[in-house]
Amino acid sequence: MPRWWRVASTRFRALVAREASSLRQGFVALLVSTSASLLAGLTLGAITGTLEDLPGLLVLVPAVLALRGNVGGALASRLGTAIHAGTFRRSWRIDSLVGQNLAAAAVLSLGLSFVFALLAKAAAIAFGVPDTISVVDFVVISVVGGAVASVVVIGITVVMANASARRGWDLDNVAAPIVTAAGDLVTLPSIWLAAHLVDLGWFTGAVGAVCAAAAVAAVVSGMRTSMATLRGIVRQSLPILAVAGLVSVAAGVSIEKRLESFIAFPALLMLIPPFLATAGAIGGIFSSRLATKLHLGLIDPSRFRLLAVAEDMFLVVLFAFPVFLAVGVVADILGAAVGLASPGAIEMVEIALIAGVLATASLVVIGYLGTVTAYRFGLDPDNYAIPVVTSSLDLLGAFSVIFALVAVGVA
Repeated sequence: MPRWWRVASTRFRALVAREASSLRQGFVALLVSTSASLLAGLTLGAITGTLEDLPGLLVLVPAVLALRGNVGGALASRLGTAIHAGTFRRSWRIDSLVGQNLAAAAVLSLGLSFVFALLAKAAAIAFGVPDTISVVDFVVISVVGGAVASVVVIGITVVMANASARRGWDLDNVAAPIVTAAGDLVTLPSIWLAAHLVDLGWFTGAVGAVCAAAAVAAVVSGMRTSMATLRGIVRQSLPILAVAGLVSVAAGVSIEKRLESFIAFPALLMLIPPFLATAGAIGGIFSSRLATKLHLGLIDPSRFRLLAVAEDMFLVVLFAFPVFLAVGVVADILGAAVGLASPGAIEMVEIALIAGVLATASLVVIGYLGTVTAYRFGLDPDNYAIPVVTSSLDLLGAFSVIFALVAVGVA
């Protein structure tokens, strides 16, 4: 046996032994995340009729899905850092650390749901999506559907933080997958329900006006409040989340442009939520771990060296391969069970693995650069890294899926 193989095997066994707890927690969280996202994908595959009836709606879907994960994931990352630093205290007071974080998450969710509706409408027009729904319809679907989903996601995040503080779990390893799963599972049904509020004449217009007024008022209040933590989170997060939403909308446009292929094989739509969610969740784990290490002084932010986070990168690979393989296999089985047309089991697995390899390489580079760059500029990586990673992976993940479709010969 070559010496390099013996050294590599020894280091691998040592890493697995040392990170056994992180691996168990991460795999359980990713299992929950992937299962929930597959159900969300099943929902998306089942509502192809709604997507056809409301042209342009698919442009909005990646952005509103990502927003739940971005806001909830960043909230969990901040609370995870507070747990590690010993400053986390369970309290519902608005002026407490937890209270201000919750308020910031609510403000960002409401305000950005409105912004993303406008971005989706503008992008649909700019990229030539024909006969798109009106801007009022976009606003109603995005804000109403997003508000319902946000209540659930924020609530789950707080429950997880409390459980982690009480039981000694590492929130960095479990938060991103669970929050992403909750966002996917709740958001698509919420959007579908909110879509029933469109085309109702003056009532739809009235709901749209209320949504717009509430979103603007929430953002203005959040940016001008006297509570420093709340104000800081909103001011720091709003620009990066808006840019993240723009990137996710671009991902939606790329998927909308291939809508005919997805309608021909609705099982392919089942891959979108779990694939983007899994890539974002693993990227969230990676970024959360790096953010905590930066706060604790365990990583030198003055130099860009991927070797310094080699073990974290290896954990990403250990997480990614089996999960993406499972996404392809289970999506095909579930699709067949409910009668959704598929290009074939082998093709579904090939698409998931090819796209997964591309997405994994992307999330390592983007996660590291995004986290360290934010820290070097004096910004809180908990607020910046996860939105940068997840939104970038929405776009790159969508391109990866489309590349895999072409490579396999489906599109």
